[in-house]
Amino acid sequence: MIKTELKKRIITSGILLPTVILMIFYSQFIFIFLLFLILLFSFKEWFYLNKKKINITALLGYLFFIITVYFAYMLRGDELNSKILFLWIVLTCIFSDIGGYIFGKTFGVKKITKISPNKTYAGMCGSFLFSLTPTLLSYLLNIKVFTYVNSKDEYLFYYLLLPLVLSLVCQLGDLIISYFKRINKFKDTGNILPGHGGLLDRIDGIIFVIFFSGILRIFGII
Repeated sequence: MIKTELKKRIITSGILLPTVILMIFYSQFIFIFLLFLILLFSFKEWFYLNKKKINITALLGYLFFIITVYFAYMLRGDELNSKILFLWIVLTCIFSDIGGYIFGKTFGVKKITKISPNKTYAGMCGSFLFSLTPTLLSYLLNIKVFTYVNSKDEYLFYYLLLPLVLSLVCQLGDLIISYFKRINKFKDTGNILPGHGGLLDRIDGIIFVIFFSGILRIFGII
């Protein structure tokens, strides 16, 4: 069962990741179209996740999705450096998720919370560890993600501490969506992505990280 689910995840990710990279770098129009689709499906899944009810929680969720999509547009920008940074942020989330899944399934015994029974301390450690993979790749490929980093302290903050913080936000975002699924008795937010469930099941952590990164950008931190 685990091998089957992992295989589905790998195939889905193998299709989605190159598509997302192409849309980030190739055309602003295509990227905006991607954001529109993400917003549309997020609205749909959030609507059903809230059992078709319109209340304060649901409305705040819709507002959150709108702001997050705007932040994604803002972070991606038009310059090559901003596109590289945006991809680095997305990859940090993806590898954080991969590390959490692998370590959780392989070493996970002690559960973190009843909100999401599959979340373990081993998985959490795996998420933090794997979130550093994009930093390692950028170093090996000699790609400067943060062009304004000059000192050793800045390097440690942006390339080592920041990925860990983003991984934490990613995991918290996952738990928040899991909380809403649990209280409304949903296993998945949908079934659009094989091995993942709904779109929100796959990007729950990413949207929270993009929202957080947008705040960082507003305050001039990234």
